Amino acid sequence: MLTYDSNGFRLDGRPLRILSGAVHYFRSRPEQWPDRLAAARAMGLNTVETYVPWNLHEPAPGRHTRLDELGAFLDEARRQGLWTIVRPGPYICAEWDNGGLPGWLTARLGRRARTSDPDFLAAVDAFFDALLPQVVERQWGRPGGTVLMVQVENEYGAFGSDAAYLAHLARGLRERGVTVPLFTSDGPEDHMLAAGTVPGVLATVNFGSDPEGAFAALRRHRPEDPPFCMEYWNGWFDHWGGPHHTRDAADAADTLRRILAAGGSVNLYMAHGGTNFGTTAGANHADPPFNSTDWTHSPYQPTTTSYDYDAPLDERGLPTAKFEAFRQVIAEFAAEHPDLARYLDDRTAELPPAAPVLPGCEVLLDEYAELPFGPAVHSPAPPLFEELGLEHGLVRYTATLPALSPELPLTVEGLRDRAGLRVDGKPVAALERGTDTEPVTAGGGARISLLVESLGRVNYGPRVGETKGITGVRHERQYVHGWQAEPLAFDPLPAPAAWGPGTPAPETLARGTLHLDAPGDTFLAVPEGDHGYLWVNGFLLGRYDARGPQRTLYCPHPLLHPGPNTLTLLELGPTGPSRIQLREAPEIGG
Repeated sequence: MLTYDSNGFRLDGRPLRILSGAVHYFRSRPEQWPDRLAAARAMGLNTVETYVPWNLHEPAPGRHTRLDELGAFLDEARRQGLWTIVRPGPYICAEWDNGGLPGWLTARLGRRARTSDPDFLAAVDAFFDALLPQVVERQWGRPGGTVLMVQVENEYGAFGSDAAYLAHLARGLRERGVTVPLFTSDGPEDHMLAAGTVPGVLATVNFGSDPEGAFAALRRHRPEDPPFCMEYWNGWFDHWGGPHHTRDAADAADTLRRILAAGGSVNLYMAHGGTNFGTTAGANHADPPFNSTDWTHSPYQPTTTSYDYDAPLDERGLPTAKFEAFRQVIAEFAAEHPDLARYLDDRTAELPPAAPVLPGCEVLLDEYAELPFGPAVHSPAPPLFEELGLEHGLVRYTATLPALSPELPLTVEGLRDRAGLRVDGKPVAALERGTDTEPVTAGGGARISLLVESLGRVNYGPRVGETKGITGVRHERQYVHGWQAEPLAFDPLPAPAAWGPGTPAPETLARGTLHLDAPGDTFLAVPEGDHGYLWVNGFLLGRYDARGPQRTLYCPHPLLHPGPNTLTLLELGPTGPSRIQLREAPEIGG
């Protein structure tokens, strides 16, 4: 049993310093978990932490999927000699779409999400009923158990102040059989710790620097709790159109050394970042200027497909300079404190061999197909994605302007997030959320069409829970009514009526064939592309975007097989790519 006091943790009566690293099971392929976890152990970690994204496991109300992946990951951690920490939300942030909250739920509840609202609590309770058996049966002390701790919500003090909500979550975890210590994690600010903690539940803090100051703040609120940095931000994530973030390995290692010297336990965020496959990447609003507190009108920043995070283990799972620096710090600590730096077993951990990398080549796109939109929905006002049962993808909205209207400006309201505007079938504008464009006018009787693409939902701050699509179109001051909306989901890969020869063009599915003798890791680029989506053998790798900083998409070897492999592309910009390149090294910025 894990116990704690102000002096630290004890496991089954013996002292323990928790040396953990974040490895998210949903950001790599299950076939890669053994190598990722073995590498974490080789760095000197004795524990691994993972979030649980609710929207991955309940994509529609009451439809639970892939729940056994969490249990399988925890079992693999045990095989690799690692204890585990589970952070089931319901909100996780994590630069994940909507912070892990289901879009179908937040669209209905709005600001009632993450509160003690009865409808929200009922949805959380139903999800925990389905999820928590994976955790409860794998708690430390049970046969094969690894789980040492379970989190209550996530960084709630940065969001709200509903103490009844947090108390309900903590009580619900206990009632469903969680017996290991519960904990909260918040920024080391007084108001966050005051609002985000739960009486009788361990409090931890998240930070990237100044461990002494952060732990002092924690002691002011919880002098009886041991110092624990639940998220040591040793790297950072990227946004499309922004810079690639890195952190000097020596600087990061110095902060880790100071955390341990201060008596702290630690969870490296991230140990291995991985990939935001498909449409799972979230988004942010930039921090408001220092002379403003308005988060709601600051620039929208969608997160890249890569979640490399400049972590000790890169997106492909290989050690970086930061890995070596951290391993040295942990080894020094373990040599000085062998009674604290304990491990699940006494194996000698070694780095696994790297997967092979495919040689560079090009795949020509030689088959094309029309986009197979779903059945049309007719509505006076344009329905939102969520009202169409669509989490992400495309919706084609069409309407006809009143016959007697003169030539007047068109205004699209509430665009989230990109759209191609056509008037009488002719492309007239590329629209993007938060970006000004030249005015577009149209006259009476014109047929207008908007192909709207959703990007990541905001995962942090007051805009969590936003909807996708458009809220309206005005012809000067008059709203346009009488809409037809045709949705198109990207997962699974859309199945068109027919494939055939054609020419490269935007807003068209294109595919080519990659022949392999044996699979390997590779990095896919669309050098002629502007922005769009790329599938490998029907699996959606994610988004690409010429704005960078990311220029290649990591394709892990388990997605490929000997023989023919199908690469499918959907370009949504003005270009018509004719080829996909395989490259031997990643290009994620620098």
